[in-house]
Amino acid sequence: MAFLRMEFSSRALEMCTSLQVVLPDEGDMAQAKVVYLFHGLSDNCTGWTRFSACERYARERGIALVIPEVQRSFYADCAYGLNYFTYVSQELPQAMHRFFGLSLEREKNYVMGLSMGGYGALKCALNYPERFAGVGSFSGVTDAEIFKTGGSLRDREVVGLFGGAQEVAPENDLASLLARAENLPPIYLSCGEQDRLYPMNCAFAEKLAAKGAVYRFDHRPGGHSWDFWDRSLEDCFAYHFGEKVPAAVSPRG
Repeated sequence: MAFLRMEFSSRALEMCTSLQVVLPDEGDMAQAKVVYLFHGLSDNCTGWTRFSACERYARERGIALVIPEVQRSFYADCAYGLNYFTYVSQELPQAMHRFFGLSLEREKNYVMGLSMGGYGALKCALNYPERFAGVGSFSGVTDAEIFKTGGSLRDREVVGLFGGAQEVAPENDLASLLARAENLPPIYLSCGEQDRLYPMNCAFAEKLAAKGAVYRFDHRPGGHSWDFWDRSLEDCFAYHFGEKVPAAVSPRG
C-alpha cells in the first residue's frame, strides 16, 4: 500500500489542513473502493493508522482509505467556527477524485468512524444516502441530547459548535435526519456493553429497525477503547465487503 501524509488548502475551511491517505499499490484507482475513515474527539488524522490495523485490513481487500483531520469539530458546520461538515461531505471527496482519481460513484464509497467520528459518518450517510454504499459507526454518539450536557465537550465548545439554542437543530440530530432519509445504504453499528454510549446505540438501532433500514448492530463486552474499535473495523469491512462476520460477535437487529 502507498501511504501519504498530505496537506492541502481547503476552501471550505479557509486554511491548510491535514489528512492521511492509503492507496492500493496496483490497479486503477477509479475502480478501487474508498473508505472515508473518521477519527474521534481526542484524536486526529493519525489515530486510525497509529492504533489500529486499518492499513492491513485495507491491503487485504484492495481498499483505499481517506482519513481527514477535523479537530474537535463534531463534523459540524460550526455556529462560531469552521465548516467541517461541508469540508468532509462536499469538498474532500471532490479533492480525492481530483488528486488520485478515486471514484465518486455510490457503489465504491463508504464512510465509517469511531465515537465522534461515528456520529460524523452517520451524519454524512443520512444527509447524502445516494453517495454511499455503506456506513459504519463504532461506539458512535448517536443521540444529540448529549450536546446539551456537553459530554466530553466543554460548555464553550458546545456553544461554538451548535450555538446557544436549547434545542438541537435538526441538521445536527441523527434521529431527525433518519426520519426523513430515503434509500439508505446498509448500516453497521457496534458498541461495547460497558461503554456509556451503549444505551443510545441500542436506542438508535431500534430507530433503524422502525425505519426498515438494512443494518447490523454488534455488541459485546467492552468499553470505549481501541481494542474494541479495531475489531469493529474488521467486522464492519467483513459486513460490507461480503465476508462472514465472526460468530463470536453478538448481533442485534
